[in-house]
Amino acid sequence: MMMSWLDMNCQNSSTPLMEQLSFFHNNTMMILIIITMIVAYMMISIVFNTKTNRFLLENQQIELIWTIMPALTLLLIALPSLKILYMLEETLKPTLSIKSIGHQWFWSYEYSDFQNIEFDSYLAGPENSSNNFNFRLLDVDNRLTLPYLSQIRMIVTSTDVIHSWTIPSMGLKVDATPGRLNQIIFFLNRSGLFFGQCSEICGTNHSFMPIVIESISPNSFISWLKNKI
Repeated sequence: MMMSWLDMNCQNSSTPLMEQLSFFHNNTMMILIIITMIVAYMMISIVFNTKTNRFLLENQQIELIWTIMPALTLLLIALPSLKILYMLEETLKPTLSIKSIGHQWFWSYEYSDFQNIEFDSYLAGPENSSNNFNFRLLDVDNRLTLPYLSQIRMIVTSTDVIHSWTIPSMGLKVDATPGRLNQIIFFLNRSGLFFGQCSEICGTNHSFMPIVIESISPNSFISWLKNKI
């Protein structure tokens, strides 16, 4: 999945985590829209109102309302946010572990559970595209193939500078730091191609190290493994 022109919402989710992030985004935007409309209505009413209130300098009821209402609004935003934060850090037993290594300026992948399955993933040009067509500056020559309906652990690191392994439609963003291993666990719920890019300004060719995940069925993934081993 990728963004299209004039798309004002999040990308279509491909993981349960991204679904929760989309719900949280929509919930928060609705609250902000309601607050903006109420404040705009009150400001317009004040401008065009010719009457005055002799109790304007002190009104306990109004002060009570504008103290309690913002606190309740913050709770409506904070509670779902805390839930998603805990979901992001939740560690489950993975079915498959992948190691992603950032370089200047490409990614390399290692299937840690299998021997001799590792490859580099460079930006694809017209001559080395994975298929007959490719998205400019988004496709790669070797896509990361993963099975859906499986718990996948991604271990991310770097060999030189700080990179960031990011897939927007999956709700994933992990820093690749030299000398440090960061991890995240995700669950793909459907097949497809999911595009991402390094989200850290890592050098002059920062915009030329995209990420592509090809999500396939577990049976197809097993067949793919047999061809690789």
